[in-house]
This record gives sequence, structure tokens and C-alpha cells, in this order.
Amino acid sequence: METRRLQFLLELSRLGSMRAVADVLETTTSTVSQQISVLAKETGVALLEPDGRRVRLTPAGRRLAEHAVTILAAVEAARVDLDPEAEPAGTVRVAGFGTGVRHAVLPVADQLAQRHPQVRVTISEHEPAEALAQLRTDDIDLALTYDYNLAPATADPSLAVRPLWAEPWGLAVPRADAKRLRGNGTLDVFAALRDRDWIGNSRNGADETVVGTLASMAGFSPRFTHRADNLDLVQDLIAAGGGVGLLPESWPTRSDVTVLPLTGPDVRLRAFACTRRGRDAWPPLALVLGLLPGD
Repeated sequence: METRRLQFLLELSRLGSMRAVADVLETTTSTVSQQISVLAKETGVALLEPDGRRVRLTPAGRRLAEHAVTILAAVEAARVDLDPEAEPAGTVRVAGFGTGVRHAVLPVADQLAQRHPQVRVTISEHEPAEALAQLRTDDIDLALTYDYNLAPATADPSLAVRPLWAEPWGLAVPRADAKRLRGNGTLDVFAALRDRDWIGNSRNGADETVVGTLASMAGFSPRFTHRADNLDLVQDLIAAGGGVGLLPESWPTRSDVTVLPLTGPDVRLRAFACTRRGRDAWPPLALVLGLLPGD
């Protein structure tokens, strides 16, 4: 079987439609359909099945797409070995949390556009659980996730996880409270705010786990009144008297909001690059991974 036909099948498994495959591979939808039909005859199994007005991969088609990853990566690795100057080419699908995308993925996309124009990055904003779910179903190639040192994520043996960077987080409070609280240890700060409303994350429970752990150590159970995953909205809620909540220490704040450092214990967000095992040998993905920032 020709590797070009495997490429059509693999891109269909990633992108979900023949039109999208045709756009990425700069061909026509009829060519995509024809090449996958020839591949089905070569393998002797049905690779596609109807899905409303569209088609989707059969279980056999999905298994062959899995093999295609390994086969095409090996072919590409051989090509690079024979011609080290050869340029990687392909579309890397990335899903990650908003601040991580801004910090890490957008600069990488800019570098690729300037230095490796044949490698394209598509970006979707998702919280860790959402991104990992898409990674497991092969809807993306790279998940940018995070956890906290006080709320570590559970390891998934089917995924390769690469630590990237860690960032200290503090407790954001109205500026009027900052002066009397500044300089106190974490548990003293939490105890002083035990009667306040607290702001959690609407799409990830790790923030509330961290707050709940520290509040428990300080002798109370926090009352979560608001939830938001947009950090600017968290600030606005704090400024409006909606409570207090976690924010990165480096986050640019409003004049009426202060982020207090937390010490003893501290709170650190830890960022990770997650891929399906064996996929990071694919040259376009390997290139992206190599450009991501680390500690």
C-alpha cells in the first residue's frame, strides 16, 4: 500500500471530514475519497461507514489509522536520517488552557510560520480534562494541561507526559484587605478570610481542591459562591465584592485587586505537554514539542 493513501486516512481520522483533508493536503474531496477507496480494496476491509450526510472511520479504519501513525513516522524518520536538512510537514492539532496557549503555543506558532512554514498548528482552548479526552480519542495531537502541587493530576499510562514549567499562584483579594494580610503565612491569610465568599473555576475542580485543602488546614470549609474560568472575570468579581480567589502571582491586576503570595504551604501551577505514547516521534509534533518553553 502507498504511504500517501495512509496519509489521507490518517488526516481523515484527525480532521473528521474529507473537505478538511482536501484543504490540508491541497487536493480535492473526490481525490481523498478515491484514494481511501483504493486503500480499502488493498486491505480488504471497509474503512468508512455512513454518518448522516458524512462518513466516519469504521473500527478497522481507526485501527489502520493508528498503524498509519507509526508507519508514516518511520518513513519520515528515515527520510530525515537520509536528508537531515529535510523540512517536517504536517498539521499539529493542539488543545490547551487559555493562559498556557498564550504563553507557550502562540509563540511557537509564530516561530513555525517564520522558520517552518510547512508545519501548521491549529489551536483549541480547553481545560485539562476536556483536552485529555480529545487526546484519547485522537481528535488532537497535543494537550497542554496543568495541575497544582496541592492537587496533582492522576497519571494516565496511555499518555506520555512532559513537564514544562511551574508558576506560583497567590490569593487575590480586594486592595483594601491587602495591607492587613500581606506578610502573613498562607494558613493565617485563609483563616482571616474564612467568612468570605470564594470564587472557583467553572470548568476545572482543581482550583477548588486547592482552596478546600488550605481552608481545611486553617480550620474551616470555604463557601464557593461564584465560578469562572476567565481570570479577568475572577478579578472583576473580586473588585465587585464577590469574594476572593486564586490567581497567578504574575497576572496583571486591576488597581483595586491585589494578589497576595502564599507561603507555607505555597501554591504552584504545573504545566505539562501530553501526547499519545509513540506519537512524539512524528517530526511535526516533535518539532512543536521541542519549541515549547520549560523551566
